[in-house]
Amino acid sequence: MSDAPTTPEPMSASDDEATMSLLEHLEELRRRIIIVAFAILVAAIGGFFVAEPIIAILRAPLPDDVEVIQTGVAEAFGVTIQVALMTGLALAMPVILFQVWAFVTPGLTRSERRLVWPLLIAAIALFVAGLGLGFLLIPVAVNFLLGFSLPGVEPMLRVADYIGFVTTMLLAFGLSLQFPVVLYILARIGILSYAFLSRRRRFVALGIVMFAIVITPGDIVIGSATLALVMYGLFEATLQLIRILGR
Repeated sequence: MSDAPTTPEPMSASDDEATMSLLEHLEELRRRIIIVAFAILVAAIGGFFVAEPIIAILRAPLPDDVEVIQTGVAEAFGVTIQVALMTGLALAMPVILFQVWAFVTPGLTRSERRLVWPLLIAAIALFVAGLGLGFLLIPVAVNFLLGFSLPGVEPMLRVADYIGFVTTMLLAFGLSLQFPVVLYILARIGILSYAFLSRRRRFVALGIVMFAIVITPGDIVIGSATLALVMYGLFEATLQLIRILGR
């Protein structure tokens, strides 16, 4: 019996299409990331020119007797760049959301596409609400922490430290309030359920408290307690939404 030489099987058209489809998706992702980065850069350049009034707004919650100082040559410039980048990120958010929506839409069903925009709108609304709540709590937290100043010691804050404290507080509240959106998405795709979450309320409450303590800068009384209460309230509201709408 003679062994005939075997020739490799040609790649099927479906395999080639799958490979090309994956490569095309990666190329599309790369293109959209470049668009997002360019949008943030352009918006940050614009934010650089309005950084000074934004810094003045962030300084407004400080008591009148507290002096803000600069201790380094480049400190003010670094703070300006930091505020410009955050402003650029906020201004570019519509572009970012549109690019995310355009990338994921082809892979979604019709019912899932109808769910994208309500979730994006809810995420934006919760982020803005978190920023507003964090800004309202800044003077309370600052006055509480400065209340521990030693007698005879005049409080003077480095501008970089204060702006870092404020921006961290704002981001902590803005990002933490995305918790209900993430929770609802996980329930929508079947990873979590109403029964599973409702039986573990105590663990969720403990996790929220620990998370709030870690993410809020310096103040574990005013900021952390308020954030924990708000997050648990949103958890209960989302839990009931999951129960009503189901998976």
